[in-house]
Amino acid sequence: MFADRAKVYVRSGRGGDGHVSFRREKYVPNGGPDGGDGGDGGSIIFEVDEGLNTLTDFRHTRKYCAENGQEGGKKNCRGKNGRDIIIKVPPGTVIKEAESGKVIADMSGDNRRILLLKGGRGGNGNQHYATSTMQAPKYAQPGQEARELELLLELKVIADVGLAGFPNVGKSTFLARVTNARPKIANYHFTTLNPHLGVVDLEDARGFVIADIPGLIEGASEGVGLGHEFLRHIERTKLLIHIVDAASVEGRDPVADVYAINKELAAYNPEIAGRPQVIAANKIDVLYEGEEEALVLLKEEFEPQGIRVFPISAVSGEGVRELLYYVSSLLETLDDQPVVFAQEYFPEEGSAGQEPYSVIYDEKEEEYVVEGPRIEKMLGYTNLESEKGFAFFQNFLKVNGILEKLEELGIQEGDTVRMYGLSFDYYK
Repeated sequence: MFADRAKVYVRSGRGGDGHVSFRREKYVPNGGPDGGDGGDGGSIIFEVDEGLNTLTDFRHTRKYCAENGQEGGKKNCRGKNGRDIIIKVPPGTVIKEAESGKVIADMSGDNRRILLLKGGRGGNGNQHYATSTMQAPKYAQPGQEARELELLLELKVIADVGLAGFPNVGKSTFLARVTNARPKIANYHFTTLNPHLGVVDLEDARGFVIADIPGLIEGASEGVGLGHEFLRHIERTKLLIHIVDAASVEGRDPVADVYAINKELAAYNPEIAGRPQVIAANKIDVLYEGEEEALVLLKEEFEPQGIRVFPISAVSGEGVRELLYYVSSLLETLDDQPVVFAQEYFPEEGSAGQEPYSVIYDEKEEEYVVEGPRIEKMLGYTNLESEKGFAFFQNFLKVNGILEKLEELGIQEGDTVRMYGLSFDYYK
């Protein structure tokens, strides 16, 4: 079955810890620190593969974890970097953060490869912390933590023109006639399940890509039937061709059908409903003379609105050439840039967009409180009882803007700062 949605979990590799060791050689009883740095963790990379056209592979593999970096070693040996994971997706795949539904990346246009989650940086070995006053540091920096995300992948086909219409109005037959696509065609009362793409080639005119997309039923914008699948794929198209049954073979009202489709489009995304439209009044090959009432009603209703109506027969080809050349000329007037969805979610800023720390003033206790995952992690590997460790701690507060935040809140010398049970007096 065609798969155009998938949910996956991805995690970058953790950085390797820096190493604590000292040079030990014959005749060198008190060698200096020689702990090596940890290796960087592997990254999660997404890459477009032109040979793919579905997300089926993600139904079998839902978890992708890059390799962790190795710990540093003795004699200044750096740990090995973790291997990256490259995830192949078909062109047109939109990567979203699963909880919020916000777009992280759209693998369309020039976006062929993105680094989604960068691996954690390896920690520095103790060789980096030696100074004239502390020649034998007994601590090293741990590697950065891995980053993880749950992603929603959605495939939105890339086509200039989308065919809109209710089931059994002749969309698949039309596509087969005008392109090299070969969708299954039969008198089904249910809809095409798979989007079919085809290229329209015209002499002395611009060709274009056209898509027969899973059809509509009432309530599509609310997710009824295959509604969301249809509407998801039509988001990229620049122009819509409404295929309607001008012969009313099944008793449908073609005018009502066009309004029903536009209603569903507007409910899902008003911007899509406002795109240029053309009506193809199909099945005129089964109309007897004097039965053109539906054609007349379509023209009277929609042409005053600027929507051209073309009587066609997808079976015999009558009227199809005129329709295609009109569509080509209309595309010439539209923006030539592909529809690419803008980034809304930035993984590097952290899930839910939270700050890595918070700085507040507790009026009840009359002290300033600094908390957050980065603060907790820093306190976990810093020896505050040593001169070097305390200097490292002060530099961390300065580099990360925490001292600046405290000053913005009005902190004065002698005021108390609390961090996870540890209290300090503030002095510049």
